[in-house]
Amino acid sequence: MSPTSPTTSPVSPAFAGHGHVTFLGAGPGDPGLLTLRAVEALAGADVLIAEPEVLEVVRGHARAGVSTPELTVVDEASTAAGVPVLRDAVNLVMEAARGGRRVVRAVTGDPGLDGNAGAEMLACAAEGIPFEVVPGVANVVGVPAYAGVPLRDEQGTDVRFVDARTADDRCWAEVGASDGTVVVSTSLDSVAAAAGELVAAGRKPDTPLTVTIAGTTTRQRTWNATLGTIAQVFKQGKVLPSPEGHRPVIAVVGERSAPAQRDQLSWFESKPLFGWRVLVPRTKEQAASLSDQLRSYGAVPHEVPTIAVEPPRTPQQMERAVKGLVTGRYEWIAFTSVNAVKAVREKFEEYGLDARAFAGIKVAAVGEQTAAALVDFGVKPDLVPSGEQSAAGLLEDWPPYDPVFDPIDRVFLPRADIATETLVAGLIELGWEVDDVTAYRTVRASPPPADTREAIKGGGFDAVLFTSSSTVRNLVGIAGKPHNVTVIACIGPATAKTAEEHGLRVDVLSPEPSVHKLAEALAEFGLRRREAALEAGDPVTRPSERRPGARRRRTT
Repeated sequence: MSPTSPTTSPVSPAFAGHGHVTFLGAGPGDPGLLTLRAVEALAGADVLIAEPEVLEVVRGHARAGVSTPELTVVDEASTAAGVPVLRDAVNLVMEAARGGRRVVRAVTGDPGLDGNAGAEMLACAAEGIPFEVVPGVANVVGVPAYAGVPLRDEQGTDVRFVDARTADDRCWAEVGASDGTVVVSTSLDSVAAAAGELVAAGRKPDTPLTVTIAGTTTRQRTWNATLGTIAQVFKQGKVLPSPEGHRPVIAVVGERSAPAQRDQLSWFESKPLFGWRVLVPRTKEQAASLSDQLRSYGAVPHEVPTIAVEPPRTPQQMERAVKGLVTGRYEWIAFTSVNAVKAVREKFEEYGLDARAFAGIKVAAVGEQTAAALVDFGVKPDLVPSGEQSAAGLLEDWPPYDPVFDPIDRVFLPRADIATETLVAGLIELGWEVDDVTAYRTVRASPPPADTREAIKGGGFDAVLFTSSSTVRNLVGIAGKPHNVTVIACIGPATAKTAEEHGLRVDVLSPEPSVHKLAEALAEFGLRRREAALEAGDPVTRPSERRPGARRRRTT
């Protein structure tokens, strides 16, 4: 039995009927930086009170129906400047806790470094409301780590943290006199002023400086400069003036955070598809693992269903076939898609059957995802193509019917209504009888929202992954043709041919008919593109930034 965390034990009887508050650090922005304890607390929350910038980071871990009251902005000056100051959180927290509810109060970074959270904790203590604190990754630590800027080295550099919004002359004098690393929390348009304060306090103008905005997210960007040159770097790069100037940044100052080090240690922004918006035209169920893989390359996947799966118009044929599985009618069943597995599984559940009904029947599967869906169902495939993951690949390995060794000569083939006849014809040629059954229908999905359609046609996406000919036809049909700056990646020659027939230039072709190999091939394309830009001394840009009228690289 695994050890139990002291924070996850049941609530004491003394607190029964009382509210409880969890002050939770949501980290700098990357949802993957939430702690296990944070996820546990969110799952048990009745009320989730979160700052707007972290609400989407934490909401996905809360249960359905959790209450998420909005924080009201009461500081009119801050509202006019576009910087909301949230003053009523304590009232929302206390009201919910007094009502006996489990409250999670989520803040950016770590609660221990949030002054408002400290005041809310004192309010709970004053009324005897039990609370706990779940630490998070502090912005001043997490952002430099993602920017490739270590704060200490083997010599044990002194590290000082400064909030430029509240720092006084004494604070600037102390960090100016130090030769340690200084981590400054400020805004984009206030970086130069903070650099000036440090120079005035004694720091040399040639002291290296890195400035990171939107840290730990795929919108992150970092600039290298010195205290004396940062204003000019921003001006030359047209970073400022900008309507985004109020956005928070983390600046790291010190000789040991030199740009030369960062060039070697920038692991996050150097990912092959960093910041790329990649369109994944698949169903939600099919897109999940592919989207996770794309995120690991630094991409921002955008899932657009192009195909909807519906039951067959006449279910009787499918019902007879499933009953035939139980009565011993078949020697083999062959699954060519995840949807075929899903259709049979749903029929099994309808009849109260489970994976034991496959006893004595050989099972074949095309594709790693199909095989994984069967394993999830409790069925281990007996045959998966050793070569190409396709109907042709399956036929290469399929044994011919042998009346001596095969007591039954029939194969059950559940498939889509638009499937090709290749597999059926091949099995018949090998001597098998085939029950070719429509297990599900594929129909064109509804068009995506207008902004997505505009992004597709206007070059707002950096790449599109096409996983079948039908995804090409359906995407063009429901949303229009992708812009010519968009990188087109296809899973195989047939899909590529369909894309070219629709006037698309195919840039990436998967070496194998696998969605994961396709994503891998796109990442390799992105890496080569990045390396070519660096070798030529050009800035690394995304494909969408090449289109006419494209805005300069976003800083938020």
